[in-house]
Amino acid sequence: MVNLEWYRTFKAIYKTGTLTGAADSLFISQPGVSLHLSSLEAYVGYKLFDRTVRKMIPTERGKVLFNAICEPLTKLEEVEKNFQKSTEKHTPTISVGMCFETFQTTLEQYVSTLPFNLIICFGEYPEMLDQLDKGILDLIITPKKGTSPNILHEAFSSEQIILVGGKDIDTMQFDQVKESGNFESVEEWLKNEKWYGTTGDMEHLFQFWTMNFGHKPDFRPNYIVPNLNSIIRCLKSGAGLAVVPDFLCKNEIEKGEIKLVWKGEKKLENTLYFGCRKNTNYHNEIDHIKGLFRKVMGKNELDSVIK
Repeated sequence: MVNLEWYRTFKAIYKTGTLTGAADSLFISQPGVSLHLSSLEAYVGYKLFDRTVRKMIPTERGKVLFNAICEPLTKLEEVEKNFQKSTEKHTPTISVGMCFETFQTTLEQYVSTLPFNLIICFGEYPEMLDQLDKGILDLIITPKKGTSPNILHEAFSSEQIILVGGKDIDTMQFDQVKESGNFESVEEWLKNEKWYGTTGDMEHLFQFWTMNFGHKPDFRPNYIVPNLNSIIRCLKSGAGLAVVPDFLCKNEIEKGEIKLVWKGEKKLENTLYFGCRKNTNYHNEIDHIKGLFRKVMGKNELDSVIK
C-alpha cells in the first residue's frame, strides 16, 4: 500500500501551491516534501504538478487524484485529531548544514537529546549558503559569509589551521631546520615526509602552504582518506603529516596521541559563523543548537579575531 504521508504531502502542495508552503504546514523540511512528491509520482506513474518558478500547478491527473483523496484524507485527519492528546503539539523539523567533521566533533553527541526533529546536511559552503537562502536549510555552520541580504551571520568561534604529525615525527629536527631561517630548507624537509589528504577538500593545505611559502604545494599527499577525522585517526599510528583545523585534534594533542608540529610562520585563522535567514519560524530550535556549539567550542574565543 502507498505511504499515507505521500498523500498528505500531495494535498498540502495542492493547497499551498509551493513546496515551501507545504513544508511549513506539515512541519517537515522542503527536501522531505520533494522526496514524498517524487515517490508518489513514481508510484502512480505520471506527473502530478507542473513546476514553475513561483508555483506548483496541478496537472489534469493531479486534479483527478486530489478530488479522489481529499475527502477521505480529511476524514482520516479528523479521526487522528480526535484521538490525539489535546496537549500534544507538532514537533518541528529543522535542517542544518555543516561539514562532516564539524558535525562529528560537536553536534553528534547531542542529537539524541534534542527536543525537535533534525536533518543534517553535508556539502560545500557555497552550496549550503544557496540552500539556506532558498529555505532548504534553516541553519549553517560556515567559515565563509555570503552576500544575500536575507541571511544573518553571527560569529561564534574561530579555528586555527595547523600542521600536525604522528607521535613518531621528529619535531626537534624540524625545529632545528626552522630555526635556521632558511624556508627553502623548511619546505624541503616537509616535502620529504609522508602526507595525508582528503578526497574532497585540499583547501586547508593550499592556504597554509601559500601563506608560509608563497605558493601552492607542488606535491600530492601520499595517502588520500575520506575526511579530516580519518586523517587524525591515521596519524595516531605514529607517522605522517597533515594540515587540519585545531579544534578537530585538540584532545588528541593534549593526550600526546599526535603532535603539534607547526602553527606556521604566519598564523592562518578562520572565523566560524552561524548563518540563518532573517525570517525563520524556528528561533527556539536554532538558539538551542547554537547553545550546544558554544558549549563545545567555547574555549575558542573570538576576542582576538572579531574587531
